[in-house]
Amino acid sequence: MTDYEALLEPFWQLSPYELSQADKERELLLVLSALDQHHRQHCPEYARIAGLGFCDGPYPSLSDLPYLAVRLFKHMPLKSIAEQDVYKLLQSSGTSGQAPSRIFLDQSTSKRQSRALVKILQNVLGKARLPMLIIDSPAVLKDRNLFSARGAGIQGLAFFGREHTYALDEQMQPNWPVIDEFVQKHGRGPVLLFGFTFMVWLHLLESLHEANKTLNLPQGVLLHSGGWKKLEAQKVDNSLFKQRVKQLTGVSQVVNFYGMAEQVGSVFVECKQGHLHAPLFADVLVRNPYDLTVSPVGESGLLQVLSVLPSSYPGHSLLTEDMGTIHGVDDCPCGRKGKYFSVSGRLPKSEVRGCSDTHSGARL
Repeated sequence: MTDYEALLEPFWQLSPYELSQADKERELLLVLSALDQHHRQHCPEYARIAGLGFCDGPYPSLSDLPYLAVRLFKHMPLKSIAEQDVYKLLQSSGTSGQAPSRIFLDQSTSKRQSRALVKILQNVLGKARLPMLIIDSPAVLKDRNLFSARGAGIQGLAFFGREHTYALDEQMQPNWPVIDEFVQKHGRGPVLLFGFTFMVWLHLLESLHEANKTLNLPQGVLLHSGGWKKLEAQKVDNSLFKQRVKQLTGVSQVVNFYGMAEQVGSVFVECKQGHLHAPLFADVLVRNPYDLTVSPVGESGLLQVLSVLPSSYPGHSLLTEDMGTIHGVDDCPCGRKGKYFSVSGRLPKSEVRGCSDTHSGARL
């Protein structure tokens, strides 16, 4: 994929949020069109699905690109590489009784995703590697061949820390002696905490509350993602989450990001205004959940996420089951260019059939 790599090269030279949306879309369309043709040639399932109601290029805009319903990765092995070139099999958690997504990575895609993740998060966290408290158990990394979304997330973000310390034991209970030692050793300086949102709430914050304990990490940064659906059921929103983190740990800088196993590396990080931002490597569209037309700025709908990173599997253009709203373009008070948006939750199950029927011929 020499042409694809050449098209991607300028992305590594730019800051993740420096291009205006118009300039960014021109660059994205070139790379995503090349990926579309690559996956049509090397993934028969993608080629059949892309032939259902989509043109085969050239594409006038990002909204004209073919897209896959993200749930398809739970039902079929979608890959654009030979079996012997599979370097890692990334597997989502498969919650709520569903089968997990299976994402096939070759070495090039894996390295590309890691490189992009570093570039995006260094923009937020800086380049210094901080002492890191991971709100999880080390048991999640035991299987080196079959990577879960949790394991992949921890492994990818471990680069930003040093002296990695796991806050939970193998029974997912707080390891208080280990936590207390970390706080005593590093609590007076900057530290990085990372965990999946629901696990931070349940296994750290709730446990601190029940044990009548607090931590003192005033220079800490908490990076977290995922699990909002479970917290919504408990009436926990982003504001309350941050308030409780500050109250129980002393951490005031809490940074949420939106991402998924099907598009590792292309994360959408929250700014100080509370907006999620699309980096240079990715973009987001909002579609009406009933007719899948593109929704205007300010109107809620299904999120479609685009990424220039995956060449080993057709994950470059995915229709999610998450609802969200684009709030503006190029004018966030934080100064980042491009689209900024929020995620409001999952599409109710009673409405999901509206989008899956669009590609009913592709379903197993």
